[in-house]
Amino acid sequence: MGKDYFVHESSYVDEPCQIGKGTKIWHFSHIMKDCIIGENCNIGQNVVISPSVVLGNNVKIQNNVSVYTGVKCEDDVFLGPSCVFTNVINPRSHVSRKDEYRDTLLGKGCSLGANSTIVCGHNIGKYALVGAGSVVTKDVPDYALVVGNPARIKGYVCNCGEKLAFENGVAICRCGRKYKNEDNIVKEI
Repeated sequence: MGKDYFVHESSYVDEPCQIGKGTKIWHFSHIMKDCIIGENCNIGQNVVISPSVVLGNNVKIQNNVSVYTGVKCEDDVFLGPSCVFTNVINPRSHVSRKDEYRDTLLGKGCSLGANSTIVCGHNIGKYALVGAGSVVTKDVPDYALVVGNPARIKGYVCNCGEKLAFENGVAICRCGRKYKNEDNIVKEI
């Protein structure tokens, strides 16, 4: 019985791993042991997925991304080109800190811009948008648009990615979805 996912001949998949139907793993990538990768994911060129990483369904990872142990991506997450994760707060070459890895959760539908950096132990909320080159040093709320170093909230976005304009605490996106902002907590209504 054949695989129901694609791995380019220049890539490596260590065993054991679980890879979902319709997933594509492109040139020069390495999927390390004990990873769980959902269905219909697209893993670009020169991507490393470290041991025990979990990717949901429909996760898109662009070229030159290393997803380190401790990272979990829920469904529909987008990781832009060359975005960076850490997994230890105070790394040293001569000190093993594998027992100090900190988890990072990327919520459903969030997007990380090119060259953004996510410092470990900080979660990205569902449908949040991290701008290109931003450095995330604290949790990012659901639907937040963050930019800069350190990343700061500059607004909120719809789950379709459009910036929301709130009037009296309510925003209606051009796609038709409605949101409520109460004390900087945004929820779809």
